[in-house]
Amino acid sequence: MTLSLSPRVAKVPFPPISAVREQLVARPEDGLELVDLCQAVPDYPPAESLRKHLSSVVNDCMTARYTQDEGLPNVREEISCWYERFYVQGPASEEICLTIGASQAFWLAMNVLCEPGDEVIVPLPAYFDHLMGLGALGITANHIPYEETSSGVPALESVAKRITPRTKALLLVTPSNPSGVVITADELAGFFDMARQHDIMLVVDETYNAFLPPGVATHGLFARREWQKNFIHLASFGKTFALTGFRAGALVASRAIIRQALKVQDSMVVCQPHITQLALAYACTHLDSWVSERNREMQQRQSLFRDALLAADSRFELLSAGGFFAWVKHPCRGVSSVAVVERLICEAHIACLPGSAFGPGLDNYLRLAIGNLPVAEIDSAVARLACWKA
Repeated sequence: MTLSLSPRVAKVPFPPISAVREQLVARPEDGLELVDLCQAVPDYPPAESLRKHLSSVVNDCMTARYTQDEGLPNVREEISCWYERFYVQGPASEEICLTIGASQAFWLAMNVLCEPGDEVIVPLPAYFDHLMGLGALGITANHIPYEETSSGVPALESVAKRITPRTKALLLVTPSNPSGVVITADELAGFFDMARQHDIMLVVDETYNAFLPPGVATHGLFARREWQKNFIHLASFGKTFALTGFRAGALVASRAIIRQALKVQDSMVVCQPHITQLALAYACTHLDSWVSERNREMQQRQSLFRDALLAADSRFELLSAGGFFAWVKHPCRGVSSVAVVERLICEAHIACLPGSAFGPGLDNYLRLAIGNLPVAEIDSAVARLACWKA
């Protein structure tokens, strides 16, 4: 008897970062070190004080135990206070469920909001984990095609035209993964008003919210009257506090949605790891200045990369940058972005992600995770791009 696998899951693309990692095995050994711009991982460690704190709590036997499904009450209270400082007004602790990264928070949200066959409006380029998750759940991603002129931020009219009786949500990411584009506070307010008007949910993934450019304000959606009816916030603190391996995420939503999400949470993971929660409690209380300094460094990195790419007169066109990413148009017209990535790995020893990983019609583009590129290596990395023969 042949084992029958789920056709729905079989249609989901293989994880693009894993696919690139497999391609790296075939990379020729010619002594040239790999420039890894594939996955967004801070190239700096967590704060020293946080590491010292964790080294002490790991010896507490209680740290090895489960917590409440939604997380320890005192930890969620510290995170609530962090939101108050960062957003001026934030969610109550009861409106926070701690998760295994933002991707699990996304799964909780989609499981609570949608049935198979429902629709979520997804502007392109879209984060590949979102597209994979929607496909696995049988939810239709109603794409808004990417337009370079708008940097991928859709017009309200184009979103409204795609709302159908089966539409449950509009899904946004800011700063964008993969393009780095920031959706302004005013633009988010417009999307929120539209969601309220059409009685759908605005779901915003703000994994990179600690890396906003100078002078760009956080949104004020948590201050809106009854925001809980039409807004869900997906959080990740992995980049914020350099804790990517701790899988520190959160679902921020109404108490009613959190209660339903806990049914999935318990069957999926039970709770966020205890030690991750203790790391978050310390970081949200003590590391505001450390986070601000890391953001200043990231903005400097973005600026240096832009300047270097322009000075090199490269055929790679920088379309946008922000957060941990640069979104570029490659010079190989009519060639699949997967093939371009394969060539860059073998010929320039640069690993990045193909545009096709972020939705249909994006083969002309690449995502470069420059957030994990040390400042000292920016010029040499850009030089490789400039010298590469397309």
